Amino acid sequence: MSGTSRERSKKDRNTGDTGRVLVARLDDAGDVLLAGPAVRAISAKAREVVFLAGPNGRAAAELLPGVDRVITWRAPWIDHTPPPVTADGVAELVEQAADIDEAVLLTSFHQSALPLALLLRLAGVRRITAISNDYPGSLLDVRHRVDESVDVPEAERMLAVAEAAGFTLPEGDDGKLAVQHPLPDIGKFTGHCVGVGGVADKGAYVVVHPGTSAPARTWPADRHRQTVRELADDGHQVVVTGTERDLTAYVASDVALDLGGVTTFAELAAVIERAGVLVAGNTGPAHLAAAVGTPVVSLFAPVVPAVRWAPYGVPAVLLGDQEAPCRDSRARVCPVPGHPCLSQVTSEQVVKAVRELTQ
Repeated sequence: MSGTSRERSKKDRNTGDTGRVLVARLDDAGDVLLAGPAVRAISAKAREVVFLAGPNGRAAAELLPGVDRVITWRAPWIDHTPPPVTADGVAELVEQAADIDEAVLLTSFHQSALPLALLLRLAGVRRITAISNDYPGSLLDVRHRVDESVDVPEAERMLAVAEAAGFTLPEGDDGKLAVQHPLPDIGKFTGHCVGVGGVADKGAYVVVHPGTSAPARTWPADRHRQTVRELADDGHQVVVTGTERDLTAYVASDVALDLGGVTTFAELAAVIERAGVLVAGNTGPAHLAAAVGTPVVSLFAPVVPAVRWAPYGVPAVLLGDQEAPCRDSRARVCPVPGHPCLSQVTSEQVVKAVRELTQ
């Protein structure tokens, strides 16, 4: 586990009397970005906001407005490759949280806040708020209960938890996703695009992000590659992003600018911010696009509900059969032969959606 801090200026720092508040969201980057409105509500009243993230969410937490300090910890009940539960691991988290006055625990509908609440009680946290439909005993001070049969956008679900704890968005905050500015200079990347200068104008290119964190959410690589070619034929500059360099090189081919594996998360945010449209699956960069105001062509597998997880607060075209047999299965590997929910989406449909969002 490790921590970083980022000071807000005196002008931006509030004088709230709530003390040091820990906000926890322990899974991936997209989940953390969706916590942004809740963080801003808490920041408006707290003296300091400490964000507890999983390793995959740290970079996103560092971009959230209102976060003063980030600590990371791999939660054995949430991490995709869960570590064993050890006394040393528990002691490490308890030590890191020893100076926390209050905690707001943010979870998805399929996660429990109670294990973390127990550890924070051991750290001496006096007030803890979370969603729990299970009896929490003395683990929670504010138990927020929701009807899990009703799908609510994840950003709104988490903001409701902050509101239950007594934190509301300040006047003038629209409740959308956001990142801190200024973002890094990306001239060293966009300068390589034909016809694009060192500082790209908004809409100068389309970003295609072919990777996802789970195979069940992934559109085939050859479809991405064909889409890149058709977007270029349609007059678009194309930039391909991602961490899997073999995949991005294949998708970009000799047609697009391949930025696979070369950008930091903050640089990726800047690349997407200058794009006219992002083409991506249900993955962190789709939520990053929402946070920087870029429209999204969302290749969305219905293993989780689109109402909860589709790009929030920006124009978007949702592609994929939302009534496919894998619906609501939460599968990481497609349980249906042929991956029909996404395999039936064509490159022509994606190009048409990009055209709609850029006109």
